Amino acid sequence: MTNAGQIVAAFRDIASTKNLSSDDVYDLIRDGIVAGLVKLYGPNVEAEINIDEGSGDIEMIVLKRVVEEVEDPSTEIALKEARWDDPTYEIGDVMEIPVDFTAFGRNAVMAMKQRIVQRVREGERDKVREEFSNRVGELLSGEVQQIERGKMVVMLNRARDAEAIIPWREQNPRERFRQGDPIRAVLKKVDETSKGPRLILSRGDPLFVAALFKLEVPEIYQGIVEIRELAREVGGRTKIAVSSRDDSIDPVGACVGLKGSRVQAVVNELGGERIDIVPWHPDPEIFARRALAPARVAKVISDSSRQVITAIVDEDQLSLAIGRNGQNVRLASQLIGWQIDLYGSREWLERGADLSLFGEVPPGDAFETADFPLAELELGQETLAALEAAGYHTFLDIIDLEKNDFLSVPGLPEAEADRLLQIIDELTVMEGEVGGDTRSEGGPSDEEEGSEDGEEGEEEEERVVGGTPEDLEEEAPSEAESVRDEPAS
Repeated sequence: MTNAGQIVAAFRDIASTKNLSSDDVYDLIRDGIVAGLVKLYGPNVEAEINIDEGSGDIEMIVLKRVVEEVEDPSTEIALKEARWDDPTYEIGDVMEIPVDFTAFGRNAVMAMKQRIVQRVREGERDKVREEFSNRVGELLSGEVQQIERGKMVVMLNRARDAEAIIPWREQNPRERFRQGDPIRAVLKKVDETSKGPRLILSRGDPLFVAALFKLEVPEIYQGIVEIRELAREVGGRTKIAVSSRDDSIDPVGACVGLKGSRVQAVVNELGGERIDIVPWHPDPEIFARRALAPARVAKVISDSSRQVITAIVDEDQLSLAIGRNGQNVRLASQLIGWQIDLYGSREWLERGADLSLFGEVPPGDAFETADFPLAELELGQETLAALEAAGYHTFLDIIDLEKNDFLSVPGLPEAEADRLLQIIDELTVMEGEVGGDTRSEGGPSDEEEGSEDGEEGEEEEERVVGGTPEDLEEEAPSEAESVRDEPAS
């Protein structure tokens, strides 16, 4: 076999591992040879490259136009020089110069290699971009390849060449993963970087819960049952509203499954997170009653102009309606997209049912978030000023940045970039357990063990999978106070 034949055979072996067709292989070889000829003859070289698919022989011919005076040596040859080979050449003729691989020097071979590697990488990036650009919201599985400053790098099972990460803010703080652990996550978006497309995965987004239900519930996959609304607080509770296109199929029952088998599979994947499943309804008042389950609502008043729902519950249902730290009413508000003002029957009567007395939530009653300003970190004024000038104002703005990102900030020295990375490491690496529950131990804690059982409200349609009234009453406020929350934006 000739050297050219050996080259073609080697490329065919590479093609089998990269899932390339024969046409792609020959295009790569031609492109690489042209890059090598550029090193030999110049940037504008014109060549004909023929590859014998049977024997693998490669024929290379460089084309040069015969001219009186050469201006571009890569495409032109002097008439006098051309007539050395053939006296019949005239000005304007095209001279064919055969080239052998023995003429390729080190520089030409390196140029061939670099061009071919570049083409292969570009092909892989285009393939990843084409495959995943329309798969946002789908569930992907893989293996944790690396954990760096809280960010998880994932090697996908069916696309090992794709760059996939789960940023810190897209993770469940109650879970623990180690290198080599299998993992499932939802594709949230495809980012374009200088190195090609990067897949951003998430286990904290509501899309992850929706993807799990689509996997476990055939009726959702087939489009018979539809997830209409979904609200989630990662690691705590999820509320999901479903409807059915077929009147003979109960959407809630389909999601729960026989003896709760379907929803339990989702709960296990979420590390014991509570899930409330309620039937969706177009009427905001009816939907609000169902969204506040497992609490029973005595009266609902809606204000469509302000998109505010006023819900009144009996005193024995107030703590259940509020939920742990206001979680139940907060998620219900996000689920229906309206603000919910919740009152106990006693307070409702004391206020004389006067809606004008209902004020806005005081600033101090706003729920706290995990983010905080950079000014709270022990940073110098020059560093803070440089970060703010670059558009970074809070801790979550910089938590996923790399060292190169910090060095690109004008006025930020390398020492400060290293110090910022060290601060992020200290704040994102959590020691011990969070909320008494870890991924490695699996399952809920003793306090939450009974929270996965289904509850049935006063109405048959208000079916819930999640915490028990006793569980929520232990953590709910002791006084019959009103709780208001803004709807999700």
